[in-house]
Amino acid sequence: MIKMKDVWKTYPNGVMAVNGIDFKLDKGDFVYVVGPSGAGKSTFIKMIYREEKPTKGKIVVNNIDLTRLKERDVPKLRRKIGVVFQDFKLLPKLTVYENVAFALEVIEEAPENIKRKVMDVLDLVKLKNKARMYPDELSGGEQQRVSIARSIVNGPSLVVADEPTGNLDPETAWGIMDIFEDINSRGTTVIMATHNKEIVNTIKRRVVAIDGGRIVRDEQQGEYGYED
Repeated sequence: MIKMKDVWKTYPNGVMAVNGIDFKLDKGDFVYVVGPSGAGKSTFIKMIYREEKPTKGKIVVNNIDLTRLKERDVPKLRRKIGVVFQDFKLLPKLTVYENVAFALEVIEEAPENIKRKVMDVLDLVKLKNKARMYPDELSGGEQQRVSIARSIVNGPSLVVADEPTGNLDPETAWGIMDIFEDINSRGTTVIMATHNKEIVNTIKRRVVAIDGGRIVRDEQQGEYGYED
């Protein structure tokens, strides 16, 4: 599913964000990526969906070598990767339905399939009754549910989430985690960068800790391991 071999990332300003990482994630796994701010987590996550390119090393996702991937082929890669952001990134002038449908329209899904797929996924995230509403009419938790629906509507094999509960209150965050657990139970691989100590320590999964651009800990059924 994901393989990284001796991956380095140095930005033009000289900052070394990732420092010789080796990493493997199998199909169907669920892994938390934890570590202090500035440790390299976001760079690590962004390289998986080719938002960032490594300076050195090899990254393979879904049997595609990202280090050799041409720019014109990046959209094709992302059709099988759902990405969930901390700040939702919804289109404010589109309804809930239209935001989710847009993800299918850009890959030229057959129109007769779009309505069925959108309503199925809105049902999964418990927003079927709010399909006609706009993002500014929703709570933060509801907006994140729309973001998740959009990320999974085309049936990706992998979902990458970068601090998906970071802007949410604790109760809402638990509801979002229920959705990720459901997605994973259906066979989708999930990799999630998070600072939420309580969630990591309660919903036990594999924990990969990054510090100083390196993986310093990789544990099955691990704990957060940092102070708030």
